[in-house]
Amino acid sequence: MAKGKQTPRQKMINLMYLVFIAMMALNIDVEIIRSFYDSTVSLNQTRNLTEQKNKDIFEKTLEAKAQQVPDTYAQPWAQYQVLRDKIDGLVKAAEDVKVTLKKQSEFHDKDEKGKDMDVSENFSALNNNEATTEFFFKGGDENSPSKNALDLKSKIDDVRNYINATFGGNSQLAKLVERANASLIAEYPQGKSPNGKTWFQNKFYHQPLIAAISNLGIIQNDARNVQSDALALMLQEKVDASIKFTSYEAIVSAPTDIVAGNKAEAVVMLGNYSNSNKISISGVGRQENGKGFLSLNTGGLGEHKIGGVITLTDASGKAQPFTWTHTYNVIAGPQEVKLEKGLLLSADKMNVMYRGLENPVSGSILGADNSKLTLSAPGALVRSTGTGKWIVKPQAGNVVKLILSGREPNGKVVSQEFEYRIKNVPPPQGQMRGQNVLTMPAQSIQNQTVQAAIPDFDFPVSFTVTEFMVRIPGRAAMLVKGNSLQDAAGLLKNVRPGDDVSIIEIKATAQGLEGPIKKITPIIIHVP
Repeated sequence: MAKGKQTPRQKMINLMYLVFIAMMALNIDVEIIRSFYDSTVSLNQTRNLTEQKNKDIFEKTLEAKAQQVPDTYAQPWAQYQVLRDKIDGLVKAAEDVKVTLKKQSEFHDKDEKGKDMDVSENFSALNNNEATTEFFFKGGDENSPSKNALDLKSKIDDVRNYINATFGGNSQLAKLVERANASLIAEYPQGKSPNGKTWFQNKFYHQPLIAAISNLGIIQNDARNVQSDALALMLQEKVDASIKFTSYEAIVSAPTDIVAGNKAEAVVMLGNYSNSNKISISGVGRQENGKGFLSLNTGGLGEHKIGGVITLTDASGKAQPFTWTHTYNVIAGPQEVKLEKGLLLSADKMNVMYRGLENPVSGSILGADNSKLTLSAPGALVRSTGTGKWIVKPQAGNVVKLILSGREPNGKVVSQEFEYRIKNVPPPQGQMRGQNVLTMPAQSIQNQTVQAAIPDFDFPVSFTVTEFMVRIPGRAAMLVKGNSLQDAAGLLKNVRPGDDVSIIEIKATAQGLEGPIKKITPIIIHVP
């Protein structure tokens, strides 16, 4: 500016120039603050996505594995729950600090009319460094961290120390420990400070509100990412890779009702199916390609039980036993039962009655008017469907007694009681192309649909599959709605020759059946 005496006009020009420079500087600061604020919004969105992924996918998968294979996954699941609670506590504590700093800086998300406020309207609050300095430093002294700062540091240290103490000796979780030690810190390692200042001084001393919010968001994101690492590493395969599966379930495929004298055979295997020589099956007649075969005894009527143990030797040489059992009934074929006084009663669908189904029953008196017959069944619902025909629906209990009454040709009134066993409907079997174990090229799997049916069951019961989970080696199981595998096409691209694809947790609705549906057995697909 000019020295010496200035004219009034020159003084006015100089003043306007100063105002112009100040306005430009203010505008630049607002844009910087806006960019910083947008970054914090992105941090929050990223953390929310990570939290949803952890909870809805990985966490549920680890919990399911702990229930299915407790010897392998019960301990990791228990350790993870402790880690999750500590990280939840750290994330909440950081969020509480954000809320406090915003309030002390007079930051407002919305105006009096409920409308979102622009960054420019909160410029003064976001640029304010007093609240941050006073919150983290006692009396504003940069060399005296406050109790608030020490409390936050304690929660960060607690998560990191738990990870080191719990997983430090596990080579499979070395990356988790390394990441925790690098990101979950509130003080620099000896000699690692970039400028000789402490971690809290660099992050929060004389830092504006927007910088403090961003740094707190980074702490939250680092904690959630460590949680994701823990889940991913805990879900790694823990058995010999040549076996190609991570959880085990004994599968018995056999008819539940067998006509006396007919040949029948039960197939016993371990799902996910594998032909590894590290699997042995006891209680069967022979074992071929990982399957156990047993010829069933059908010589005597009544209930028969079979069972044994499937033993898997894992990569560490430890033998894991899995007990299997199966119950089947040998029954007489559909036949008429003649009474002493000429009454006849036949069960149209074998000689047992199923709970939750309409069981057809026929009765007659030789040479008499069968339209006069009556049938009653205490504890059951009986409905006439025509001359000498009824529908019986058993209720509670294991036995239902049917009482058939009528008149013989000579006019004598007769009545007879018949006792039937009540059975639950057999569990449905998951099927694809009418099979529950099949071989198929990987590229064909996505074009298939999942069905459910009860094999060798004469009653008109059908099922509509509503959802299922697809599991392939080395990947988390995927939930699919409906009955088509098209939605799992992305996951199925990872299938390799020799893999086994499992269709598990099949859910369905039933037509012709009352009451809950038993657990539907899985489908095993061998990829050649």
